[in-house]
Amino acid sequence: MASSLTKDSAGTAGSEKTFFGHPRGLATLFMTEMWERFSYYGMRALLPLYLIAPNGLHMNPATATAIYSVYLSLVYLLAMPGGWFGDRVWGPRKTVAIAGGVIMLGHLVLALPSEGTFFAGLGLVAIGSGLLKSNISTMVGHLYDGPDDPRRDGGFTIFYMGINVGAFAAPLVIGTVGENVNWHLGFALAALGMGLGVAQFLLGTRHLNERSLVVPKPLSADERASTLRKSMIWLGIAAVFYIGTVVTGVYTLNWLLVPITVAGLVIPVMVLARIKRDKELSETEQKKMSGYIWFFVAAAIFWMIYDQGGSTLAIFADSSAENSVLGWAFPVSWYQSVNPILIMALAPVFAAFWLALNRRGKEPSTVVKFSSGLVLVGASFFLFLAPLTIAGDGHKAAAMWLVAIYFVQTVGELTLSPVGLSVTTKMAPAKYASQMMGVWFLAVTAGDCTTGLLSIAGVDLNGTGVVALQAALAVAAGVAVFMYRGKVKALMGDVR
Repeated sequence: MASSLTKDSAGTAGSEKTFFGHPRGLATLFMTEMWERFSYYGMRALLPLYLIAPNGLHMNPATATAIYSVYLSLVYLLAMPGGWFGDRVWGPRKTVAIAGGVIMLGHLVLALPSEGTFFAGLGLVAIGSGLLKSNISTMVGHLYDGPDDPRRDGGFTIFYMGINVGAFAAPLVIGTVGENVNWHLGFALAALGMGLGVAQFLLGTRHLNERSLVVPKPLSADERASTLRKSMIWLGIAAVFYIGTVVTGVYTLNWLLVPITVAGLVIPVMVLARIKRDKELSETEQKKMSGYIWFFVAAAIFWMIYDQGGSTLAIFADSSAENSVLGWAFPVSWYQSVNPILIMALAPVFAAFWLALNRRGKEPSTVVKFSSGLVLVGASFFLFLAPLTIAGDGHKAAAMWLVAIYFVQTVGELTLSPVGLSVTTKMAPAKYASQMMGVWFLAVTAGDCTTGLLSIAGVDLNGTGVVALQAALAVAAGVAVFMYRGKVKALMGDVR
């Protein structure tokens, strides 16, 4: 996206320039997010392919899918403690700067041609992404004069475009180099992208609001000491446990994957239960939380299927698809650019469509939009049965089958994801207003951990029976949400 900087007497403090009519700091955060997503999606596009490649780690598809799913779940699971660090320890600006450095270091470790360091690199990228995710969005909000600033929604729209610009370009650049030249050089390009993001963030911090330097609720000396002590105890227990498994010779990769996937399912349940049992919530807030659980479970099912676009579908494409159009062959990782380009093309269409229906008084309710998203993601896997059948007959499936699957999933995403973000903020109890976005991300964690557990159990996610079962589950969940829409609306109270 080309920069548009113009003079404006109403610009942010310290600068008279604006970015498409928005505070100049939005350009800094836009570029930071774009480069971070470039590094993240580029590495993500390579990850499952590198794990199964004979010149990579040469794992079986089930193990590769499990690792990929656990990695994604960790990124979203760590968004909550990442937001906590911004609120209680470093402040948003410092947290984002440190996070960018951790992500860059993680990609550099991935670039080392060593299996031993590979998982350490993945862990560093997950930690850095979790730290950055919540705090950079908080800083976008700081640029505006409260929630009623008329530019606020437009600013977030421009900011989220940065996500899709980076996500679109990354597989085309990093994927091509990784697949066709050298895997580790591809990971190094991801590190370079994040490095550029960190550099321009540090250069552009003068345009950010001073609130981003403030720690909103700093830990007291006693809290800091207690938190450090508890962290060191848990770290020590984990270190002793895993050193013990290595020394005794019983360690396998599942000793790492299984605890994370189980935690990714248990923690969301614990968090929701803790909020639901809070006696300080009013009766109305309790009812809204009961209604929100419906949306949470539906979202977990949605992301369980949707996120397999980077693992199950990519692995299928690598082995069983004709990855060419009109005789022109392309790397498998390029499929991961289909979703972001469709998002950029279709998001304005959907926004205009909902607005037009709203003016006529016919816009579907949040519940109906959610159920539609579930049905669509289920339909995408019913569509997946066609190329699976073609490949089962010994033929290569056409690339356009996969493009069609990504198209249906993207339409489902546009129906469910923005609505989910909105309903999360609207239904959040006042006491948990700042934490509920992290709770929404836990739905992604739960969905990906379900996929991870299935893979660890040896389930062939490219099997027609399993694909059909997942598709039927999503459609059934969508129908159930629609059938009980009256009950869910009643629990939502004044939220529509």
